[in-house]
Amino acid sequence: MAKKNPDTLVLDGKSLTLDQVDAFVHGRFARVQVAATARDAVKRARAFVEKLLGRDRPVYGVNTGFGKMASVRIPDGDLEQLQLNLIRSHACGVAEPLPEKTVRLAVLLRTNSLVRGNSGVREEVIDALLALLAGRVVPWVPRKGSVGASGDLAPLAHIVLTLIGEGQAYFRGKLMPAAKALKQAGLKPVALKAKEGLALINGTQIIQAIGLRVVCDTRRWIKLCDAAAALSLEALRGSDSPFDPRVAAIRPHPGHALVSRNMLTLLDGSQIRESHRENDPRVQDPYSLRCVPQVHGAARDGFQFVQSIFERELNAVTDNPLLFPADGDVISAGNFHGQPLSQALDFLAILLSELGSISERRIEQMVNPDLSNLPPFLVENSGLNSGLMIAQVVAAALASENKVHSHPASVDSIPTSANKEDHVSMGVTAALKAAHVLNNIKDIVAIELLAGRLALDYHRPLKAGLLVEEMANRLRKRIKPLKQDRILYEDFATIREIVDGGQLDDILAELE
Repeated sequence: MAKKNPDTLVLDGKSLTLDQVDAFVHGRFARVQVAATARDAVKRARAFVEKLLGRDRPVYGVNTGFGKMASVRIPDGDLEQLQLNLIRSHACGVAEPLPEKTVRLAVLLRTNSLVRGNSGVREEVIDALLALLAGRVVPWVPRKGSVGASGDLAPLAHIVLTLIGEGQAYFRGKLMPAAKALKQAGLKPVALKAKEGLALINGTQIIQAIGLRVVCDTRRWIKLCDAAAALSLEALRGSDSPFDPRVAAIRPHPGHALVSRNMLTLLDGSQIRESHRENDPRVQDPYSLRCVPQVHGAARDGFQFVQSIFERELNAVTDNPLLFPADGDVISAGNFHGQPLSQALDFLAILLSELGSISERRIEQMVNPDLSNLPPFLVENSGLNSGLMIAQVVAAALASENKVHSHPASVDSIPTSANKEDHVSMGVTAALKAAHVLNNIKDIVAIELLAGRLALDYHRPLKAGLLVEEMANRLRKRIKPLKQDRILYEDFATIREIVDGGQLDDILAELE
């Protein structure tokens, strides 16, 4: 048995994982290949399409029009023109383009779906998609124009435009006509055959690509929220009693217990906590500290659900019609409908928004001297200096903006295609909203980490829990004490860079 090359991602339509997606997005695979068994499945499906073409009967998307015009039979001599017309007419997205990493992921996901062997494209099409990935040719794809049913038609059509040498594409980061990009990469345009244009655009891969990037980033930041809460708790000399396992045991939500364990792990060895365990006049902490297991825990449980949806969709076939060569059947169905993803992404935006909301409240607890017993706004000589006064305002602005972006997209629908496609998912809208909320969360939590890092210094010589102290020390290496006012947005960006760059990953690895 041949050894697997860790630098190569092998697609078979059945075994792609979230970890592999994350590694692909971050450039940790040198090449992408298709498994031999999957190539065989592609060949069988294409042979079945050719067999269907030999029969004198209509098959949707093979020798008919699309959507409302499905009843229009297309002459055999026009089938290639039919596919070309489909791509040109559907490539009508608008707004700013999706990031190149997101588009590359969409190409990967579409390839993985097609090699399952239920779509009927030729091997040449699969190889052309792989060549885009290998040649660093990235289609220019506007982010708006999909309603998340009948597939992400408009944005996926822009990807296919590049395959056929039309539209625009990036080559080595430079935007140019797609034909020029292909030529510079040593590639040739593809001439689409029967069913291939439809198979390439009738899927959920734009929803997936945007959503998966949010999901993969959330896996890190949702743990960091626990670490930030522990840092704030130490800064505010809070109690660890709400994290007692007996509390979680009598309200048995898994996320509650998990977050409680994380908090106790983070606080282990705290000298600050021991310094006020006795004779502290305060009876209870505010909710933003005391209810961390309940709020963060609910987010954890919700995120498990979201991940499970995306894990299943990774290896799903989402076009139409579906081919079952072994049975000799062609089935028109609705696997292109994005509702499962749309609902999950709405839920993701909601749970992320709540993590940001409670984080902003902990920031307020630290910067407000009436609540913290710390210097006003965590700066020396306050009054002359404003410290984190407006940093908290920024966090409040972002937290409130997230509430707007947490309104669900998946409950909306609008009929399209002359009412043939009369219920849609708005999945791309849900994905874009979730991405926006996560981006805001990163800034809110960065501000909380900044506040906690500054506040902890006022408790010296006492030290926080071992993991909290280590995290604070790493922040201290890049973030100076706040002795007088300075430009703070640079600190926010630095903290985001520290987190997204993986510099706290070994600490987060100690958490569940």
